[in-house]
Amino acid sequence: MTPDFAEALAVMIKLAGVAAPVREHKFCKTRKWRLDLAWPEEKLAVEIEGGVWSRGRHVRPKGFLGDLEKYNTLAISGWSLLRVTPQQVRTGEALSLIEEWFRGER
Repeated sequence: MTPDFAEALAVMIKLAGVAAPVREHKFCKTRKWRLDLAWPEEKLAVEIEGGVWSRGRHVRPKGFLGDLEKYNTLAISGWSLLRVTPQQVRTGEALSLIEEWFRGER
């Protein structure tokens, strides 16, 4: 069983006092795309990119191209996207990026 990094990050976010995200948010009416974590009102999305070092889906050609389509649609729709790795979730770097975004330090 693989760890649920989105759930772990959601718990970190709650403990840090940041507004709670929506898990598995569907942002596009015509596609089945979902976001790992999202703040729909603020239009902030966080995607946890697994398989960086193990040739996972996100770094193989078909998965990479699919992610490009998803992320470009997200950007065209006015969303901000933070892409993080499981390691960044574990170290707290992902939480720091989210806090920085909410402080407006972008």
